[in-house]
Amino acid sequence: MNNKITTLGGYIHEYQKSVSDPPAFWSTIAESFYWRKRFDKVLEWDFHKPEIKWFLNGKLNITENIFERNLFERQNQPAIIWEPNNPKDKEKVYTYGELYEEVKLFANMLLSKGIRKGDRVVIYLPMIPDLTIAMLACARIGAIHSVIFAGFSVQAVADRVKDAGAKMIITADSVYRGKKKTELKNIIDEALDNCDCESVKEVLVVKNTGEKVNFVEDRDIWLEDAKKGISADNRAEEMDSEDPLFILYTSGSTGKPKGLVHTTAGYMVFTSFSFKNIFQYSDGDVFFCTADIGWITGHSYIVYGPLLAGATTIMFEGSPTYPDAGRLWDIVDKYKVNQFYTAPTAIRALMGYGQKPFEGKALGSLKVLGTVGEPINEEAWHWYHDHVGKNRCPIVDTWWQTETGGIMISPLAGITPTKPSYATLPFPGIQPAILDKKGKEMNDNSVEGNLCIKYPWPGMARTVWGDHKRFKDTYFSTHKGYYFTGDGVKRDEDGYYRILGRVDDVINVSGHRLGTAEIENAINEHPLVVESAVVGYPHKVKGQGIYAFVFCQELSTGGIEGIKTSVRKGVDKIIGPIARPDEIRLVDGLPKTRSGKIMRRILRKIASGETDDFGDTTTLLDPDVVQRIIDNSCEKKYEVKEDKK
Repeated sequence: MNNKITTLGGYIHEYQKSVSDPPAFWSTIAESFYWRKRFDKVLEWDFHKPEIKWFLNGKLNITENIFERNLFERQNQPAIIWEPNNPKDKEKVYTYGELYEEVKLFANMLLSKGIRKGDRVVIYLPMIPDLTIAMLACARIGAIHSVIFAGFSVQAVADRVKDAGAKMIITADSVYRGKKKTELKNIIDEALDNCDCESVKEVLVVKNTGEKVNFVEDRDIWLEDAKKGISADNRAEEMDSEDPLFILYTSGSTGKPKGLVHTTAGYMVFTSFSFKNIFQYSDGDVFFCTADIGWITGHSYIVYGPLLAGATTIMFEGSPTYPDAGRLWDIVDKYKVNQFYTAPTAIRALMGYGQKPFEGKALGSLKVLGTVGEPINEEAWHWYHDHVGKNRCPIVDTWWQTETGGIMISPLAGITPTKPSYATLPFPGIQPAILDKKGKEMNDNSVEGNLCIKYPWPGMARTVWGDHKRFKDTYFSTHKGYYFTGDGVKRDEDGYYRILGRVDDVINVSGHRLGTAEIENAINEHPLVVESAVVGYPHKVKGQGIYAFVFCQELSTGGIEGIKTSVRKGVDKIIGPIARPDEIRLVDGLPKTRSGKIMRRILRKIASGETDDFGDTTTLLDPDVVQRIIDNSCEKKYEVKEDKK
């Protein structure tokens, strides 16, 4: 399986082919996979309904494309390297042959428990090998897996289990991440007590930490006991191209979470092809994505994309700063990592530790760096390039979403000329469109508007589980005939795309549209600022004013007002007075989801004085931070310090 683009000319040629005749282009890519029955037709679609079908009537199983297709060449090659939370514990390495046997045995165990094609299995596990094995075992028998991040609250778990109508839950006793312990089995027990989840017939429990847990008779069983006497002789279930592979939930701004449904063949083709090309993965390379598999990044670029491409992929159980801020660089050196993929949030956090964590770290194996989750600001981009990549590793600043299944706009590593803070050019097969307020497509360069996609791609979600109307209303109603990403974008004179953040994160100040990301980048240039979040709020004169929430680890000698003044001067200098924040509030943290995204809708409500209802906050890493911001406790704390002086 080649399908690898290796030159800029090659990218231009392939991109032109992919937009002039998309079905022919994707048919060629799909031919390299193993099909039990080849598809009759490449694509049927209608964005107005919406209805999207790829590789119609094709029959396959995604795990046969990971194992049977790869085993002849890769039987003894490492498939997964598992690095534990505590660096003193022993890592685990699974070859493709070993992982194959584990997945088949797990699959047969699920069948012995009555799990069948189409049943939903919720997986609430930490970053341990059983998580990947459970996902692939579900895929092997045609069960639909729904992974819930092992750190979500009781209510978040209950909502997702109930919405999916899960027949089984797979969890663990507990987990340590850094020094923090999370009692997963207790959370599952409470979630099942709190919600009407009669669909759940069994709870499988992994002995992870060995701590004692309560068992419900006739429902709970240790995984190791469930596997006893089970054969590893298994033939994969035949799946249709459009059969669901998994449900993955994202938080809505209101109401219950949305269960995005991804289907088998299109997701397989897109994740594998994008992985190999964007990261320029070559045989023998070691790929390290720091995401959690509870998020789409982990699904697509720790599990499915790399394994379909026959890669060696690292699963990391721990935290970037445990036991110290050099942990990620230790892992890079330990396994001679070639491609490294992380979030700008992690990069900015590590920047605060200075150069000491790099002492004694070679990082010479690195060839490619990647970022995911949000646009990376220029300062962080340069720090990443200079200190991690040693000025020699290209950075792929990737834009995509849970809904898209895989990367949509990104440089191809070492091929596309990069530009800090720009995601650059669309991946082959992706047809972006920039629409103005009236819904008219703007075809020129040097324009700014709503980022839409005007043609389907194989990896896209097909629906919201159990609620197709919500799928249509959320993604296809704003601009008829287009998939609306919800993001604002700027296309520069070179045709490069710069993501400006959510459209509701674009502030209209006195008729000027200002992207919050741009203002945040300017604020973050301040030497004492760790991170910031900017939102719009109602302003009597300007229509919208600019409200900045700024996180500093320490203050300058000028105190609270001194730092606010210097932040405003910095924005004046970098962007201009039009972007100067009207209000600045110093905070000791920002409301972030566990995947690192700032929940700006909460900050918008605080800035507007609307603190009654914040919608779904179950995904917040630190729910208490919201009340601290409302109480302005950070500034009050600093005022006390200044008074004592």
